[in-house]
Amino acid sequence: MNKYRISQDHKRCIGCFACEIHCKTNKNLPPGPRLCRIIPGKITLVEGKPVQKFTFKTCFHCKDPWCVKACPTEAIKKREKDGIVFIESSLCNGCKECIEACPWKIPQFNPTTKKVVKCDYCKDRVDQGLEPACVTKCTTHALKWVNLL
Repeated sequence: MNKYRISQDHKRCIGCFACEIHCKTNKNLPPGPRLCRIIPGKITLVEGKPVQKFTFKTCFHCKDPWCVKACPTEAIKKREKDGIVFIESSLCNGCKECIEACPWKIPQFNPTTKKVVKCDYCKDRVDQGLEPACVTKCTTHALKWVNLL
């Protein structure tokens, strides 16, 4: 069972990418891999004014994750207590099978470590009672950490 999710208030998001930057900083990632993404939508006219919607995308922490099944080294795991899907880096061989298995291509290859990385909701922070970095650093408070239980 998934205990958590991140929700987005589209009306508040201005596409500043602070969530992406703070995620990368928290995980010490180089340019390239993005564990969360802001996806700009089309510019439309609303009451005669241009408006652009931005969508926040990250791992869905699936109920039955394809990435877990695809990993030949069992590096990707799902925590029973809260449903967080994470990669145990020491077991990852960088084969990218999980990237291919994920319909959304959420796992990302880190060219520096030659291993795969993915959003784990900053489980180290969650275990300390804190929210993920992307949520806490969202400039406009468009992201919310939701406890589903």
